Amino acid sequence: MTTLLYRGHEYLQHKDPADKQPVELTYRRKVYTSRRDQASTKHPLLTYRGKSYTK
Repeated sequence: MTTLLYRGHEYLQHKDPADKQPVELTYRRKVYTSRRDQASTKHPLLTYRGKSYTK
């Protein structure tokens, strides 16, 4: 068992570590920026007690 530390307290992990292969993450600037721009233009119009606003 592996001893872990959280906020100064030690505890034992009760499950075995996963035997998965690590995944290499990639950064795709063009995809990220285009999706960020799409998300920023889609602001739903919200209404609360007769007042309209966007989030």
